Amino acid sequence: MDEKVKGSDNVATDQDNPLDHPAFPLHRGGKMAIQATVPVHDKDDLSLAYTPGVAEVCSAIAERPELVHEYTWKSKVVAVVTDGTAVLGLGDIGPEASLPVMEGKAILFKQFGGVDAVPIALATTDVDEIVETVVRLAPSFGGVNLEDIAAPRCFEIERKLQERLDIPVFHDDQHGTAVVTLAALRNAAKLTGRQIKELRAVISGAGAAGIAIAKFLLAAGIGDVAVADRKGIVSADRDDLTPVKRELAEITNHAGLSGSLESALDGADVYIGVSGGTVPEEAVASMAPGAFVFAMANPNPEVQPDIAHKYASVVATGRSDYPNQINNVLAFPGIFAGAFEVRASRITEGMKIAAAEALADVVGEEVSADYVIPSPFDERVAPAVTRAVAAAARAEGVARN
Repeated sequence: MDEKVKGSDNVATDQDNPLDHPAFPLHRGGKMAIQATVPVHDKDDLSLAYTPGVAEVCSAIAERPELVHEYTWKSKVVAVVTDGTAVLGLGDIGPEASLPVMEGKAILFKQFGGVDAVPIALATTDVDEIVETVVRLAPSFGGVNLEDIAAPRCFEIERKLQERLDIPVFHDDQHGTAVVTLAALRNAAKLTGRQIKELRAVISGAGAAGIAIAKFLLAAGIGDVAVADRKGIVSADRDDLTPVKRELAEITNHAGLSGSLESALDGADVYIGVSGGTVPEEAVASMAPGAFVFAMANPNPEVQPDIAHKYASVVATGRSDYPNQINNVLAFPGIFAGAFEVRASRITEGMKIAAAEALADVVGEEVSADYVIPSPFDERVAPAVTRAVAAAARAEGVARN
């Protein structure tokens, strides 16, 4: 159950004539371009935008490095970095094949958060090579968004980069998914008159998203959470765990469950799927009354909505054609916009929880079984997340503005 799954993307192919798919005309020539923000119409413009005028700005920054944030784009641009090893539902397809996704991520940053982003696909899967490359590129950027890098390398890369850089480093496959999941869960609990601390959740998928969601829900105060991989519940009595999963076993599964995912669902309040595959209907039926089913695999949810609705009070998926889409684009543009607004040095757990709370609050009193999370096209989303993240950064002492 560890396949790479994202809650925000659908994959469609035409096996007979793939180049006839309507996505190809849209992608021809790429989906983005660099655009000047100043005029260069005559020699006077040129002398200010480039030589000799630019030398004045360069010299000032050399003497006062903090001026780079005011007189370049550094403080509002993200490097979207991948090695192409865990792309959408496609897996390890390499850096070139991943580039359309990175371009897509960049235009979502701009469209939904007003943040500029540059796709960077690296021809290496070595942890240290990736880290060293990004560290050397970092003077050009105000933040780093790691994207579609397979677990467990993604955890180490993120940790090492944040240790060495004083700008935000954010692995969206982990934290973006976790933020949106928590927001939906908060509103589902509100709708049904419960609190998060009363809930027991089961997560299928012990990859980047599953592990991040588990840790984030614990930070938010959930009663208990168990995580299942291909071999069953990640528990301390297993002798086949990787170091990452061994650490996970130490902080999750307070109930001491072992065995299969299906057995863990018996009496569970929440199912969260970030794995693919199919959960048997009888396992869903065994969940607690009024359960929540968040089946986020794309294009095929682990539990089909028509099945989930038989037993669950709230159903969410990763698809845009069903209500309650768990979509990362609700989180990452506003999170980076908020971090940039105050020149945060990192993105903390408190900032992510603030983002989740802001997302949930956008729904507010309109919450219903089909509306526990807002649409990405709700214009209130990005400003609300931006404000909340900026305020949390100030409160946690990582803001520099």
